[in-house]
Amino acid sequence: MIKRTEDPADLPVAPDLPVDDSAEEEMPEISFDEARFAARPARLRPRARRRQVDESPITPPFEPSGANRAYVEWLEEQSMLHDAEKVSRQLAGKHLMWSNPYAHPDPRAAVQRASVWYTAYPLSHITTPGQSFLSSLGSTELWDAFSAVGIDAVHTGPVKLAGGLDGWDLTPSVDGHFDRMSMAIDPLFGTEDEFRDMCETAARHNGTIIDDIVPGHTGKGADFRLAELNYRDYPGIYHMIDIPESAWHLLPDVPEGRDSVNLTAEAELALADEGYIIGALQRVIFYEPGVKETNWSVTPPIRDYKGTLRRWVYLHYFKEGQPTINWLDPTCAGMRLVMGDALHSLLDLGSGGLRLDANGFLGVERSFDRSPAWSEGHPLSQAANQLIGSMVRKVGGFTFQELNLAIDDIQRTSAVGPDLSYDFITRPAAQFSLATGDTEFLRLVLREAMDIGVDQASLVHAMQNHDELTYELVHFAAAHRDDIYTLGGVDYRGHELAEHIQQTMRDLLTGPAAPYNSVFTQNGIASTTASIITASLGVTDLDTLTDADIRRIANAHLLLCMYNAWQPGVFALSGWDLVGALPLERDAVKSLISTGDTRWIERGAYDILGVAPEAKKSPSGMPRARTLYGPLPEQLKKDTSFASRLAAILKVRKRNGLATGRLLDVPEVGHRALLVLVNELEIGAVQITALNFGAERIEARVQSDFLPAGRVFDLSTRRKVGTVDDLGGFTVDLPAFGGLAMIIRD
Repeated sequence: MIKRTEDPADLPVAPDLPVDDSAEEEMPEISFDEARFAARPARLRPRARRRQVDESPITPPFEPSGANRAYVEWLEEQSMLHDAEKVSRQLAGKHLMWSNPYAHPDPRAAVQRASVWYTAYPLSHITTPGQSFLSSLGSTELWDAFSAVGIDAVHTGPVKLAGGLDGWDLTPSVDGHFDRMSMAIDPLFGTEDEFRDMCETAARHNGTIIDDIVPGHTGKGADFRLAELNYRDYPGIYHMIDIPESAWHLLPDVPEGRDSVNLTAEAELALADEGYIIGALQRVIFYEPGVKETNWSVTPPIRDYKGTLRRWVYLHYFKEGQPTINWLDPTCAGMRLVMGDALHSLLDLGSGGLRLDANGFLGVERSFDRSPAWSEGHPLSQAANQLIGSMVRKVGGFTFQELNLAIDDIQRTSAVGPDLSYDFITRPAAQFSLATGDTEFLRLVLREAMDIGVDQASLVHAMQNHDELTYELVHFAAAHRDDIYTLGGVDYRGHELAEHIQQTMRDLLTGPAAPYNSVFTQNGIASTTASIITASLGVTDLDTLTDADIRRIANAHLLLCMYNAWQPGVFALSGWDLVGALPLERDAVKSLISTGDTRWIERGAYDILGVAPEAKKSPSGMPRARTLYGPLPEQLKKDTSFASRLAAILKVRKRNGLATGRLLDVPEVGHRALLVLVNELEIGAVQITALNFGAERIEARVQSDFLPAGRVFDLSTRRKVGTVDDLGGFTVDLPAFGGLAMIIRD
């Protein structure tokens, strides 16, 4: 059983910093600690193991085909559905399965438990020579550094076996290990015991480990190969259609050496007209001409385990190697696989939370007017997410979703499913504000989310992660494409506004303005946070950066940290953020980006602890990125470093309970670079975050109908900065890329 310390929400927060006695007027003591809700009881968890010690896989003899019983049994032994059934059966009838409330998402409980996240990316993590990724991520030295910064959770990123199987042989991942094919830890990253040890180390530091499950798809591992063999319930895992031989003339040939080809739009339409598939979907994600033109692929003729020759057409929202899970098959095989995967991570490995990848695409339904099939915002997605979120809460964990759909869809799914949602809502808008020095679009987006009913405390406000700067703005481009929005005095329809924002970002952040960044298909811009900032500052050549430039970059980087951390919700940042990583040269990842996936330029390797200064690559082979700030331990020795200044920002957040507050107002401002957020803390006090997204100092007036009469104090220095006047506002000075977190006291 994994040992657990008390829940972080039940522990005392850091003591207040000493008050400057020279201050003219000091802020009264804040009674946030005393005013918090009663401590929540510790989560109770049952226990289950995926594999027993005496189990061993079948060795690979003979022909890898459905006619070879040994091969079929070996596939079954490797499959996720097989492991899911083993885990689930151990939990049936256990009283601890009824120990926790589960019906409703509880974002504030999740935030209290894990407020500041480090989002790791296994392929890019440089370790001590000979040390695994999981061992490094579970080291006491790293967690000591995280504690000093204020990080209390780690999202490991994908660490399970990914890719596919070709006969007895493993094939590589096609999507950065997000094409899971097993519950087993990939030996490239470590072992199950190292994962459990990492959870123990995190618990000793009052921290939490967050793992991944993928309810939307798998890789082409044992489960998919068994589905192709029409074996037992395995075809029910996927949206797989057995095309009768009489219709094979509608299917393209599959070249020798390939296990599938993407259907052309014409073949897709022909199969849809014959009633075999539901046809085109609302979006072709990762669209690439000649590579992926539709969401459907076809296999060559395959003899199943009974000898029948079959050809399958299967659905994949993403790449061909990521077949989509069917959540409404009568076998419930896909549902059983996903639930078992979640329980294995929580109850066997010991994680405390789970990221739900691709969870917005769990329901599809054909249309009957030749329009695209209903595949986004489908009620089945909401129902499936409610089942997953409820099961995880039932065993004492929490979930968050990366759902890049309309704000309405995020709100509806959050009402019943995951506890937290990735902030696709304001992330591109904040970066747009930095690039333009104008916060109007960010204010528009924040107000739109408030009007729809999104609770900011339910969002994971993140800096860089493994993905591109996603600027699809699906809310405006699709669901609200014909609604009217006003920006800069101009009225736009939703889709016109989205294109205007996208084109402005492409012009300012890629091409001649920033040749080191790159457009990624139709989804966004491949970049690091630091390279978004350099582009915003007008830097066209990264080799010309001076010490003064790096100081300005750090200031703007910390501004984005203040925006994400000084509001309700989770704050998340990556290793690339902590060390100030720049993009890789394209030639360094030439083979990886050859198919159009330019995101590899932003995934350079980094040495967060400074344990391998001579290493040119990560153990996974990612080339080392150039970094601006240096390793974390060295930064923490200097008060002026990025990490030390970040620690001060996060101390303000934790000491005053900003993470569990409630957004009240995003008021109008008198300066285009100013953003003001008015929040109500759990203790009832009004808190204000004022940020300058511009490169020049501003004197700014803060005014809102939600500001009560009282004195205004800076939460960092504890000094008075003003008094709310009769007009309901006050004035503050903000340096370039500066910010203040303030509170109003009587």
